[in-house]
Amino acid sequence: MKEITKNMYIGEVLQMDRGIAEILLNAGMHCLGCPSSQMESIEEAAMVHGFNTDDLVAQLNNYLKSAE
Repeated sequence: MKEITKNMYIGEVLQMDRGIAEILLNAGMHCLGCPSSQMESIEEAAMVHGFNTDDLVAQLNNYLKSAE
């Protein structure tokens, strides 16, 4: 199973599964296509957008698990 960590880059995570974009958009990350998202980690983005990194990572991993 693929697993997402808080140290992974947004761009890297988006390449894992197309459905991840919807989760990130719903979390408030509306700049998924901006250049900085390619070099920004999940943890950095969470800090910038003011949400809990661990909760987001858990949500993303739950999605990946259910998509298998």
